[in-house]
Amino acid sequence: MRSTMKDTKEFINPAPAIDVNRYKWENPNQEKLALLFSPVDARIMALTRYVTSIDYRPDEAWINALLTRFPWVDGVIVADENGEILMRRPPVPLKRFSEPLVFESIWRETLVKTVVDYTALGPELYFGMPNFDGADFKGLHVISFDPRVLFSFCPEPEQLVIVDPRAQKLWTSTETPPAGAVELTNIPWLEIMKEKIHGTVMAGEKQYTWLARFIGRDLFVFATESANASIEDKGFSIPFFGGNS
Repeated sequence: MRSTMKDTKEFINPAPAIDVNRYKWENPNQEKLALLFSPVDARIMALTRYVTSIDYRPDEAWINALLTRFPWVDGVIVADENGEILMRRPPVPLKRFSEPLVFESIWRETLVKTVVDYTALGPELYFGMPNFDGADFKGLHVISFDPRVLFSFCPEPEQLVIVDPRAQKLWTSTETPPAGAVELTNIPWLEIMKEKIHGTVMAGEKQYTWLARFIGRDLFVFATESANASIEDKGFSIPFFGGNS
């Protein structure tokens, strides 16, 4: 009787067991990049979701909520279908356009092409949404921010670098990039990203672990010096970042 009761109790009410190694990273390079990148990505994704939450011309309440929720955003532009600015917050921006901004979009895609303007005061990144009235295109609402503000969300900003693969520019948390990191701009990222969105590369005689991630509709490269340079890219998949697609 006691034996039967014991077996039944363990079946109905088993003793809890926690597998502390279940989520353990097998690759220290992935772990390092994930810890640096995740809080940055969380802010970018939250902003993207907000900007894409409407496909019509935003009102003052929507804009005020945006600037309250994301105080690191520098400005908002609302333009008509001809590119004429209807409203701008703030009315006089700190960074003026170095050249006219040209946005591109693909039919049925929601985000417009991301544009980075390299001004005398540093880079300014723009992305936004087309506005419609029914099926009629009515213009764009566009937000902008200095991409270097993203490092303020990183626990160790000096360990993370971001590459703009189209302009071949490097963004860092300090005015002086880490030794050798500038060579990351010479890598043919646009070709590499056609095949995969993460891996390891050599630059400045150092190995970097990298991940391509969307800001707006375009991919940018987040990278850090590998924690263990003996571990090379062999088609690994970062668990919660997705696979090579």
